[in-house]
Amino acid sequence: MIGIFELLMWYLLLVLYMGQVKGVFGTYEPITYKTGCALWGIFPVIGGALIVRAAKRPTRSLIISAMALNIFCMVITIIAIILTIIELSSFNTVSYRNYGQAKLGREVSRLLLTFYPLECVIALIYSIFSCMNLGQRREDTVTSVADEVMSNY
Repeated sequence: MIGIFELLMWYLLLVLYMGQVKGVFGTYEPITYKTGCALWGIFPVIGGALIVRAAKRPTRSLIISAMALNIFCMVITIIAIILTIIELSSFNTVSYRNYGQAKLGREVSRLLLTFYPLECVIALIYSIFSCMNLGQRREDTVTSVADEVMSNY
């Protein structure tokens, strides 16, 4: 859900910054917009789909891929937090025509900055439980094999 929200915010920023007037002072294009930081929200959406699929039909490879994608999402989220903090800490002056777009864009960045830690925590929790599930499934397999061997004797 958070990933879909980030994608919608990226679309809002795209429409917002494309509507800027190319003035003498230039346009406002922050680093998060240039890198498509909010567009990275597609990875948590894919990770969530993998988690749902792994919950319905748990296979070892599916659980490992969901866990790896969640770890990748955490790394991406930490990078997004750093880029957003850099963007919000440095604000170059822009044309008075584009000041409204720049101010609204900064508010969207602040809003996304509140959701990035939540996304990171959710990915961390899913990674921890996936890792626990992998360990538990291995113990169950070893125990069931040992029970079969012992029942034969």
